Amino acid sequence: MIKNESVTELVNQQVSIPAKVAFARDVDEGLSKEQKTLPSRYFYDGTGSRLFQQIMELPEYYLTRCEQEVLTTNKQAMAALFARGSYFHLIDLGAGDALKTKVLLAELTQQKLAFDYVPVDISGDAMQQLSKSLHNEIPNLKVEAVVGEYFQSLDWLQENKSERKVVLFLGSNIGNFEEPESIRFLTSVRSYLQPGDQLLMGVDLRKDPEMILKAYDDASGITAAFNLNLLQRINKELGGDFNVNQFRHYAMYNPLEGVMRSFLISLSDQDVHIQGSNKTYHFNAWEAIHTENSHKYTIPQIKMLGQLCGFRIEKVFYDSKQLFADVLFAVDQ
Repeated sequence: MIKNESVTELVNQQVSIPAKVAFARDVDEGLSKEQKTLPSRYFYDGTGSRLFQQIMELPEYYLTRCEQEVLTTNKQAMAALFARGSYFHLIDLGAGDALKTKVLLAELTQQKLAFDYVPVDISGDAMQQLSKSLHNEIPNLKVEAVVGEYFQSLDWLQENKSERKVVLFLGSNIGNFEEPESIRFLTSVRSYLQPGDQLLMGVDLRKDPEMILKAYDDASGITAAFNLNLLQRINKELGGDFNVNQFRHYAMYNPLEGVMRSFLISLSDQDVHIQGSNKTYHFNAWEAIHTENSHKYTIPQIKMLGQLCGFRIEKVFYDSKQLFADVLFAVDQ
């Protein structure tokens, strides 16, 4: 293993079989509902991940650029608030390639702060690649990547990492949860933290509805391909016979609720058989499959959400146009 780096596997090789079973179960459950759904967490196979990388480069997709600006502009202030004169673990939930986190890592390292970096992701390959890239880019950084689900990893960290914790939950991932789910998630994260610990969370803010809609329904059709790839993944991994050309991507934003919703619309009456569940599913013409929510927030809403879950806002960092925010929460006593 590379010096100062390790990858701790909390999932073993046998997980690959149950993961396929879980995929089939979740697809069956969603397509058996009166209002059909498919879980957005299954977007990210190899093709889906490549398409999302393209989405992040689109002119319409402001989110990644805005958060990159937030982190680049405020990295010194963030580092000062993280430091507090004591050693800490920087825990990055859903780290992926850590493209945005690297802005903070470079700053924290340059300031010679006492910390280690603990990226957490379900993908072992992603964590191996990240560890190698960090070895090349920031060779003095101590990295211990953890492969596992969020709370499985937090369990391990609680047992093995006793020092102060700064948790990162970047992007706008909190927006993918419905309100009860976001409360459960943040309450669970809080249960692993102690007074003095912190959480830095990315939040997409409410803004011009047209700007939001274009970010999820780009003119070049890459977001549509990303959504439709979910059907192709079912065909490939679960033996489905979706005719992908008989479905189209549809996106809508509700400014009253502040929710961006994505759907796949059946263009005809059709039946689809999936070997993985050994069932056939009927789709009426113009019937919708709900695939994703993305909630947009105001800062008062985020403040209330934090308070419900045992956090208080310590500092809000914005991009120059206040389209996006990274909110630093402190753990209440």
